[in-house]
Amino acid sequence: MMNLAYDLHIHSCLSPCGDGDMTPANIAGMAALKGLDIVALTDHNTCRNCPAFMAAAREYGVLAVPGMEINTSEEVHAVCLFPTLEKALDFDTYVYDRLIKFPNKEEIFGKQQIYDARDQVCASEPNLLINATEISFDSLWNLVRSYDGVMFPAHVDKTANSLIANLGFIPPDSCFKTAEVRDLKKLHQLKRDNPYLEQCRIISNSDAHYLEHISERLWSLPVEERSPEAAVDALRRGLAGL
Repeated sequence: MMNLAYDLHIHSCLSPCGDGDMTPANIAGMAALKGLDIVALTDHNTCRNCPAFMAAAREYGVLAVPGMEINTSEEVHAVCLFPTLEKALDFDTYVYDRLIKFPNKEEIFGKQQIYDARDQVCASEPNLLINATEISFDSLWNLVRSYDGVMFPAHVDKTANSLIANLGFIPPDSCFKTAEVRDLKKLHQLKRDNPYLEQCRIISNSDAHYLEHISERLWSLPVEERSPEAAVDALRRGLAGL
């Protein structure tokens, strides 16, 4: 068993809310500079900057996990992580087919830029990626598992686009074993109000949209080995993996 310093919720400039400096290579470089062992790229409803990100992360010696922050039909945000790039891109195709299409207006929402392995813009996404999809939260766990991935609800303590804020409660028949909390000072009250969280591994990520917001070495994830597969497995098993 080993502990990996992590940040598993980061946005690139493919997310319209991501800063222009959040290129795949810049994210990997900043993660290395901050001493992180494992990082995940999780743009809104897309994995299409993951190929460039994973190539850059290899150059910097950082373990990269391909992922996505999906926006469900209830507008609940959840992080989805995958053991391989192939699985992530297959999931990307499935999600994009179910994204509610609306043209992106760059002057309002921001650019949505896709980068190549040389960290150069190679395309732009024309449809707004922060829209909801036609995928329900209730179906998401099994859907992501069918791609060998793991899902956990994002920033459950936020007052918007979180599982608790949007649904008003955590469905008791949920299957997730990990949950993300942004402000850990709220954790005690969150668990009192939502006993389901007592059975979950609690993690905290930066949800960075700017390079300087990427996490320092604040949190670590215990894994069996240094691999995306082991990280996904640890998050899938939650406290049972301790």
